[in-house]
Amino acid sequence: MVGPHYCPLDSVIYLDETFFGELQSRLGAAGGDVAEAYVIAHEVGHHVQNELNLLDASRSNAASVEVELQADCFAGLWLGSLKSEGVLEEGETREALDAASTVGDDNIQKRTEGEIQPESWTHGSSEQRKNAFTAGYNGAGLQSCI
Repeated sequence: MVGPHYCPLDSVIYLDETFFGELQSRLGAAGGDVAEAYVIAHEVGHHVQNELNLLDASRSNAASVEVELQADCFAGLWLGSLKSEGVLEEGETREALDAASTVGDDNIQKRTEGEIQPESWTHGSSEQRKNAFTAGYNGAGLQSCI
């Protein structure tokens, strides 16, 4: 499975069409359109980081986790900006939180390798990812994530 990813060299988000199905069947996500929007918004968050010169290709695992959590925060910031637009139905924010939790390194390692190894994380734990998303969702602007 190749997950969605952002390439800063060409400023393109690459989406594997099978990823959303794998997110549900292999990783245990509930799914839904807002879950999918969260994943895409996370990748857009990397583009924002690139535009703000916040990406560093030569980073440690710990620095990588910080970059990923910031992208989650940006995704939450975007979804939070829609609260007053009337486009979100009740409970749809939970889809995004569930997806954030599902793609936590701890959940992925437990499901695919049978054990959790925090020293190898590059994206953060399920709890960290939910917290970063929530910080953005409840935030008052870009400063909430920087």
